[in-house]
Amino acid sequence: MAFTSEQEKEWLLEIKIINQHIISTMKKTTSNSRRSFLRNAATIAAGISIVPRHVLGKGFLAPSDQLTKGIIGVGGMGRGHIPYAGTRVVAICDVDQRHLSEVAKSIGGGVKTFSDHRELVSLPEVDIVHIATPPHWHGIMAVDAAKAGKDIWCEKPMTRTIGEGKRVVEAVKQYGRMFRLNTWFRFEDNFYGMNTTVKPIKKLVDSGLLGWPLTVTVSKTTGFDWKFYWVGKTNLETQTVPAELDYDRWLGPAPYKPYNAHRVHQTFRGYWDYDGGGLGDMGQHYLDPIQYFLGKDHTSPVLVEVDAEQQHPDACGTFRKITYTYEDGCKIILDGEAKDPNAAYIEGPKGKLFNGFKSDIPNLKEKLAMMPDPAPQVTNFLDSVKYRTPFALNEKNGFKSCTLINMGKIALQLGRTLHFDPAHEIFINDTEANYLIHPPMRGPWTI
Repeated sequence: MAFTSEQEKEWLLEIKIINQHIISTMKKTTSNSRRSFLRNAATIAAGISIVPRHVLGKGFLAPSDQLTKGIIGVGGMGRGHIPYAGTRVVAICDVDQRHLSEVAKSIGGGVKTFSDHRELVSLPEVDIVHIATPPHWHGIMAVDAAKAGKDIWCEKPMTRTIGEGKRVVEAVKQYGRMFRLNTWFRFEDNFYGMNTTVKPIKKLVDSGLLGWPLTVTVSKTTGFDWKFYWVGKTNLETQTVPAELDYDRWLGPAPYKPYNAHRVHQTFRGYWDYDGGGLGDMGQHYLDPIQYFLGKDHTSPVLVEVDAEQQHPDACGTFRKITYTYEDGCKIILDGEAKDPNAAYIEGPKGKLFNGFKSDIPNLKEKLAMMPDPAPQVTNFLDSVKYRTPFALNEKNGFKSCTLINMGKIALQLGRTLHFDPAHEIFINDTEANYLIHPPMRGPWTI
């Protein structure tokens, strides 16, 4: 029989699980009961593909089962989650009834619809919860999903605040869940402006050919154009809430502000209460791979400096420059002006790497070809769920790269340099900055 690649994968997975059961049975079998062991093993092999997951135990998935998911937030971003990973959508949730009806119709019959995410995460038939709401909801929903025993696929940025991120990390660990953040450049696809995946960049950094410490510049020149059109408006007029939108639930834990269409749906990123402008929107896409190839998944910068106009308390603005400095001297510069046409993406004491993977190091590609590849990563979230192994971009390293975003946002909002303690994840001698690590939520919402 000819198998498709997907069938082969499932078949091999079943064989692996059969073997695991056989080995377990062998350990319990004495040499005097070989005949009984063989009979039991044959029974396991014959019936493994139809054993329901609840019989196999919590956290154990029969490979013949198709994973199911519920999607929270089915606007523009959430609709992109429908085909992800070949999983089956069984439930959707949105506070906009128009979104619900449109997506339910497009999926077809059998999908359950909700306006309260807590009802969706409580469904026993949901394996994975996809969170595709504005960021001010990410933390609460991820924690609620973890408490309900669901694995989590969350949009970027991971959380709107550092405090919410810490709570998500705690909940995922406490309830033994798998977590995936929806940005992928640390393990696949051509990295912005580099004309390559991140793998050769990681090899270059690890090789020492550039020297140490390194400075990484994120700008239009280096291939990373900050989306400064994500700015808020400061003169919003109060408008009538559309009949199909539950605006109070859309706001959720965010402070109450009178409704204006610019606050919701596609343009919400321009307001501090819900996101953080271009930095909030694209920051984790840009910075997570940098954190990875610099080897900073375990720590955070000790200093963040900003050069920007004074920010409005409600509407996000732009920045000229944000500079992060690590304890070892490595820096990440977010250059919003991109005035230097010759700026290097990575600069070290021994060499530079430019947009398009060009370098002043002779024969760079030939040298890298002889060097070992980076350590392998789990890059298929279904494998993560089935085998209970952490995904390449999980709650821990995702929290660290999101902390970069949230540190920058706080420095922008306050308009000053901030010193940070990576070990305790607090700002040093700055009450206002620490207040913004976990600002109060509008009741009755908590995390």
